[in-house]
Amino acid sequence: MELREDNGNIIIENITDFSISQTLECGQCFHFYKIGEEEYIVIAYDKMLHIRQEESTLIFYNTNLYEYKEVWEKYFDLNRDYSAIKKYLIDRDKTLIPAIEDKYGIRILNQEFSETLMSFIISQTKQIPQIKQVVKSISDRFGKLVGEYDNVKYYAFPDIDALKKITKEEFLECKAGFRAEYLVEAAKFLKYEMNEEYFKKFTYDEAKKELTSIKGVGEKVANCVLLFALGYRNAFPVDVWIKRTMEDLYFHKEAKAADIQKFGEDLFGEYGGYAQQYLFYFGKTSLNDKRLKNN
Repeated sequence: MELREDNGNIIIENITDFSISQTLECGQCFHFYKIGEEEYIVIAYDKMLHIRQEESTLIFYNTNLYEYKEVWEKYFDLNRDYSAIKKYLIDRDKTLIPAIEDKYGIRILNQEFSETLMSFIISQTKQIPQIKQVVKSISDRFGKLVGEYDNVKYYAFPDIDALKKITKEEFLECKAGFRAEYLVEAAKFLKYEMNEEYFKKFTYDEAKKELTSIKGVGEKVANCVLLFALGYRNAFPVDVWIKRTMEDLYFHKEAKAADIQKFGEDLFGEYGGYAQQYLFYFGKTSLNDKRLKNN
């Protein structure tokens, strides 16, 4: 991987194990906008990024080396050796080979805690386009302007002070539905010091207990937040898609979510979250296409 700065852009060449579309579209984040082929606007950490990929070249527009190092390198997990992770997982279980080969470019993002928590509360019983729309509505109405591209203005997700002032009725106006009450409760829970460093004092089970103490946060939402925002790479969230995929590939019958979660944690260990993402996106796309053809 070779990095250089060129006229206000950061260019990375010869990148491996990375696809911008697979990483953003695999269901781990909701605050992005596709503007072209392998080209996106990403909103994170109160910043707007225009990013494009051309095969093994990544272009970060309108940024600089300092911001790249401080924000985007960690956000996209670009310093981690994913070839080693893939080898570990395949050595543990060769059933993963088709999923890893098909979804080779997924990286687990390191997202901001409060936005991730609120977004996955919103995600309950909603499809990704709907989740994105609710996140956008909340951001447009209560967040700060972070940039403009092609005459479109982009807004950050509200900070904690702003979130604590949003009423249930206002969340309802943003189409949050029954989750509006849960968003209000979650906002009360939030503190600025709550981040990956703050949660390092907790074991995985302790951190999950802390999150599930929030009204409306169950095992699945808590595990998503642990995995995508707090660095618990062993977390193995189970939703309808991972449940179907695990039943297809491993159980060959209907199984309980709790049993699937324990199976995934035991089989994949410290890298369970990576296995979950390969399996989730593979199951949602490639395996689901096969299911539809067979019905």
